[in-house]
Amino acid sequence: MKFGIILGSTREGRVSPQVGAYIQEIANQRSEHQFEIVDVKAFDLPFMGTAEPNMAWNKKISELDGYIFIVQEYNHGFAASLKNAVDSAREEWFDKAAGIVSYGSGGGIRAAEQLRNVLAEQKVATVRTNPAFNLFTDFENFSTFKPGAHMAAGVNDMLDELLLWSKAFATIR
Repeated sequence: MKFGIILGSTREGRVSPQVGAYIQEIANQRSEHQFEIVDVKAFDLPFMGTAEPNMAWNKKISELDGYIFIVQEYNHGFAASLKNAVDSAREEWFDKAAGIVSYGSGGGIRAAEQLRNVLAEQKVATVRTNPAFNLFTDFENFSTFKPGAHMAAGVNDMLDELLLWSKAFATIR
């Protein structure tokens, strides 16, 4: 199976690439599956309704069997760039599973919960385990990602759930 680790932030100085690389490193230990970084910033998505849909984005979302969203909390919510990316595709998301990895001053939990609601409308089922990284304890100077060794267990739990659910959803697609 093939999974996308979706980086939702497009902001200058973002740390999501560091978090995504950490998740990919752990996920790649499961050699029977493929995990790739899918960076929203690289697709240069237009805002909904302002231009034709980005077919490269839709194709990428369609070819994936599941997702891991790297979501950062900005002002108690998730980034507009990620909301736009989710809204920019429709049926391509349907009947798949996703894990959410969040970060922020409170672990990004509020952003993760908001994203769960949006993904539910796109027929994406989110797994329960949500590794949440805190800007005060898992980042040096709020910019260099340095998670504690204990965090890998939560990431592996999330991956276990994601792989199980994705396998089940594959039977109905």
